[in-house]
Amino acid sequence: MENQKLSSKQVMLNYGLMLGVASILIAVANFAFGNVYKPHWSISVISGLASVVVIVLGLKLIKDNNGGFLSLGEALKNGLGISLISGVVYVVYFYVFVNFIQPDYFTNLASFQEASMIEMYPNMTDDQLENAIEMSKKFSGFGMISAIIMIMSLFFGFVISMIAGLIMKKTQEELLNEELSRFM
Repeated sequence: MENQKLSSKQVMLNYGLMLGVASILIAVANFAFGNVYKPHWSISVISGLASVVVIVLGLKLIKDNNGGFLSLGEALKNGLGISLISGVVYVVYFYVFVNFIQPDYFTNLASFQEASMIEMYPNMTDDQLENAIEMSKKFSGFGMISAIIMIMSLFFGFVISMIAGLIMKKTQEELLNEELSRFM
């Protein structure tokens, strides 16, 4: 039986779900360690490495299914597709988290931000502090955080896909030249 080739959409869906689940597992571990509002720097490193590994493996599968051919455009399209699906999966988890797992998330976040501002800027007047808190509340709702999650997911997906695509790209002309050099 011949190996079936996965379509580009299947790869995006499978690897996007894989990255989304990995992101959720990292977030759950962060929650279990009690660092929801101020995660350790290692969480960002692990999350970034997971993104790189999953996107590169997805692009490698696309390249292998294409007979060794991968254009930069194909790499960007598939990498962004993986990132988009991953971001959507994570936003769904975030919705469940803030509504069912920790319903007082935004209240606690506001308290944490206020304490951080007072600590970082001890000479801030009450009016300045109140204005800063109001501004941070505007960027701390579910919709705004979800939008930021999606934008960041797509941005890093673009960067990773661009770099991986530039490294992994191989045109049909380059493949033809390789085949011809084998016979000479």
